[in-house]
Amino acid sequence: MNHDTNLAGDAHEGWLKRYYFVRAVFSSAWVLAVLAITPHSTLAGAVLLVAYPAWDAFANLVDARRSGGLAANRTQLLNVVASLAVALALAVALPDMHRVLAVFGAWAILSGLLQLGTGARRWKTHGAQWAMVLSGAQSALAGAVFIGQARMPAEPTVATVAGYAGFGAFYFLVSALLLQFRPQRRKAG
Repeated sequence: MNHDTNLAGDAHEGWLKRYYFVRAVFSSAWVLAVLAITPHSTLAGAVLLVAYPAWDAFANLVDARRSGGLAANRTQLLNVVASLAVALALAVALPDMHRVLAVFGAWAILSGLLQLGTGARRWKTHGAQWAMVLSGAQSALAGAVFIGQARMPAEPTVATVAGYAGFGAFYFLVSALLLQFRPQRRKAG
């Protein structure tokens, strides 16, 4: 590899590290907002529910553009489209929380599988993607659980999906830290 290729790879790895940190902070803030605000405001809960997949669409769009464009990142393109569609579907499904949880579950499955695909593709060029792959798989599993819970008689709440976002924050943080410390291991070795 020549010097320019190494610099471009390092710059993209720096972008991914910042991107993962921002995603971790957003998801953590979202969980805190859900737990603090939604017990007191149904409207805030509705806004937060719709905002989560809308943010995911925006984040995937920005990342795909910084990572070679949407044509080169088809899993992220599909994730943008699916996340926007789900944000609209959640707005339509409200206030029926059973339908909301079913829609959120279907999205968690699809977006998880797409994230898994993105992580697997990036693993080849950047390494340090096992947390994103694991997060995608866990997202798909959580989505299946949400769909099952949506069929239960107990009324779900926005807090039902807070743990999902919390695990997402954890995995984004782990990925950012792996990229943060990876260059140091490479230089030390």
